[in-house]
Amino acid sequence: MPNARKTVVDSRVPNRYKAIIERIFLQHYSERVNSFEFTREEFVETAIALGIQLPKNIGDVIYSFRYRVELPEAITRTAPQGQEWIIEGAGRAQYRFRLASAHRIIPNERLVTIKVPDATPEIITTYALSDEQALLAKVRYNRLIDIFLGVTTYSLQNHLRTTVKNIGQIEIDEVYVGVDRFGRQFVIPVQAKGGTDKHGVVQTSQDIACCTEKFPNLICRAVSAQFMSNARIALFELMIEDGDIKVAEERHYQLVAGADISASELAGYAHRSV
Repeated sequence: MPNARKTVVDSRVPNRYKAIIERIFLQHYSERVNSFEFTREEFVETAIALGIQLPKNIGDVIYSFRYRVELPEAITRTAPQGQEWIIEGAGRAQYRFRLASAHRIIPNERLVTIKVPDATPEIITTYALSDEQALLAKVRYNRLIDIFLGVTTYSLQNHLRTTVKNIGQIEIDEVYVGVDRFGRQFVIPVQAKGGTDKHGVVQTSQDIACCTEKFPNLICRAVSAQFMSNARIALFELMIEDGDIKVAEERHYQLVAGADISASELAGYAHRSV
């Protein structure tokens, strides 16, 4: 009987992630606070209380609402106008709901598209398994980080998983290191966005915090890459200012055959200011 009852309850919950995160939020929420912390253990307690089978990967619940999908309406409607709730790491197995300015990073369609000769090996294009991996590969093989930042860079590590003080475990899609003509050295965390993934203050701030902690002598410049329509790639240099995400620079690139870049386009690039 207990198993039968559990099956019935589960069938009434169309999205167990939403049910769990909504319950945890409402247990802590008050109009008088703009942030509060909760723990991983609360996911277990909440799932039991709701009669929901706990997801095998508890961390995926947090990851989904940080980067992929919107929080439940019961949560979003409590945010004051112009603000939104975000989920931050607050230590090992600890998290924090915090109100932040509502700000979506969306490619500016008015920007010109810069054509770059495509150096992606065809075998990579053929066998790339996901949008994110394909995007990271195209950025890497075409040295788009170098072109975008004006720095000579080298890929140091993909999918860096580590822990950061006061944040907890994080993952950076790819980390580059680089040097410019003045000898300044840089560390560049790159996040790749594909599909419905969204840019946010959480990943950018934790990427910067990680690089500051692990590479204290290098200058950190956080970059985000995103696929656009017509096979274009948008690159953003992102900064955190007063707890909010800001765009310091944005450029759009299109990888094409060398013969597809006309003489008039080259002439136009030649007259653009540096």
